[in-house]
Amino acid sequence: MRTDMTTNDVEKRWHDPGAFRAASVYVASIIAVAGLAFILFLLIGRAVPLSALGTPIVLLVGAIAASIKTYKVWRAGGTWPIWQGAGWLVLTLMLVSLSIPEMAFSR
Repeated sequence: MRTDMTTNDVEKRWHDPGAFRAASVYVASIIAVAGLAFILFLLIGRAVPLSALGTPIVLLVGAIAASIKTYKVWRAGGTWPIWQGAGWLVLTLMLVSLSIPEMAFSR
């Protein structure tokens, strides 16, 4: 926990390699699980169209979890913008992946 409370949230002195590494591993893990859900959809998608919802759901849950982590790091006085960026990245990927169910249900 940082005890120096003179740093303002809008300043750009956020340097925490450990937090960046943790957030990067988290995002890569969420993307890997979403990729597995997409491969599962490709394999059984025609038989079970609801499997197309797997990828967006995985990414949505990942974005929500990153937002919760952002709040916890902020409360502890850590470098929360790193986790906020991870959450926004995963949420953006979720919005892009919403085209997958459209492909499945338009057949």
